[in-house]
Amino acid sequence: MGCRCSKFTACCGFTACCGDPEENGPIHEAPRVDDEEKSEANELPAFREYTIEQLRTATSGFAVENIVSEHGEKAPNVVYRGKLDNQRRIAVKRFNRSAWPDARQFLDEARSVGQLRNNRLANLLGCCCEGDERLLVAEFMPNDTLAKHLFHWESQPMQWAMRLRVALYLAQALEYCTNKGRALYHDLNAYRIVFDDDGNPRLSCFGLMKNSRDGKSYSTNLAFTPPEYLRTGRVTAESVIYSFGTLLLDLLSGKHIPPSHALDLIRDKNLQMLTDSCLEGQFSNDEGTELVRLASRCLQYEPRERPNPKSLVAALIPLQKDTEVPSHVLMGIPHGAGALPLSPLGDACLRMDLTAIHEILEKIGYKDDEGAATELSFQMWTNQMQETLNSKKKGDSAFRHKDFRTASECYTQFIDVGTMVSPTVFARRSLSYLMNDMPQEALNDAVQAQVISPVWHIASYLQAASLFALGRENEAQIALREGLILEEKRNGTS
Repeated sequence: MGCRCSKFTACCGFTACCGDPEENGPIHEAPRVDDEEKSEANELPAFREYTIEQLRTATSGFAVENIVSEHGEKAPNVVYRGKLDNQRRIAVKRFNRSAWPDARQFLDEARSVGQLRNNRLANLLGCCCEGDERLLVAEFMPNDTLAKHLFHWESQPMQWAMRLRVALYLAQALEYCTNKGRALYHDLNAYRIVFDDDGNPRLSCFGLMKNSRDGKSYSTNLAFTPPEYLRTGRVTAESVIYSFGTLLLDLLSGKHIPPSHALDLIRDKNLQMLTDSCLEGQFSNDEGTELVRLASRCLQYEPRERPNPKSLVAALIPLQKDTEVPSHVLMGIPHGAGALPLSPLGDACLRMDLTAIHEILEKIGYKDDEGAATELSFQMWTNQMQETLNSKKKGDSAFRHKDFRTASECYTQFIDVGTMVSPTVFARRSLSYLMNDMPQEALNDAVQAQVISPVWHIASYLQAASLFALGRENEAQIALREGLILEEKRNGTS
């Protein structure tokens, strides 16, 4: 990891440089979201209410395999990945049944947060409020959390330029929310910052909901809690800025350092112990000094002495580096189908080489059905069951001999009986439909295969092939990447 950076050893006059930006240099105008970004944000669907059945289907029955971590929280408040019928990927937060006893309060809060639309947020798309069920539906961010990239990185540590970008984007998210009358954010931490398909950091919208009975506004670790919250138990806009200061310390140190300890190091000018050794040579003394200065201002004991989001944005803009480099490059995240180290099946789906896909599926056979949901009735050894199995055998024979019309018909007979559930049969019928120029039917079958077996990579790959055939390029590339991730996890390479 290299030796610790000593860039700060020459820093002096720390109390002098902790003043307001207006006293230490010109204020830079915050960049406004450009037309392209606005257009992208406006393309999001309007907030809506979902039924519990829609969300159950989207998450494959709230399958354990679809649980993702949002901010380190455990049951009963769980976040799932899911996919709607239109292939939009979503994150679904399911609350404890007692979290929001007042259904009207929950709906009002969700609708209010759901009016926000900004590229710095993982936006809220909808909610569900049926009986005791309380669920939130947000954009799904596929590239993990800041905590993962900062504290638990595997391939490469986060670069200094990217850490500065995270700080700026987060400040811009808070500024946007403040301007929209949503200045309060509950338990702002490194798990609340997630990364989108392009590797850009976004602030999870879940923390914008007013606190309910699902827990306290801040984690139980008192060392990171704003002092005024300990006194009053109430979250204020200034409390959010205090938490922003702890995040600046996280970005600087690569560790979760208690603010009191960090402030002691700053006062003693022992900044070598405060900086991440992985950052050696990546920033100047002035850049590091400014970030520490901002963190110190955010962590002031008196709330009124802390800056507001607008001044944070103004102070962070001139610090930005490598602004022309896309975030996914700085993060080392593969971007676009062409950048993926695809397996033979993934590559065949990318190239729409249906013959190659057929050869691979034929070679794999039914071995991936082991462990899939399979139901056998007591008719197993009856004539009806025998006829069902014969339909499958005829379908397999036709599939092997590339008679895809007959294959799809025989597999349909097998599926319609419903006594056995096989993801492989749906996958084979999906490809048969593709061969017969029926891409929508192929997509439906690929989705059904994933409902049966949520972590089966072949289902995602076939969705990609179907989406490519439908001309839905962006969605196809996303499905292709999902297939790669699932395949790597299956093979133990990630």
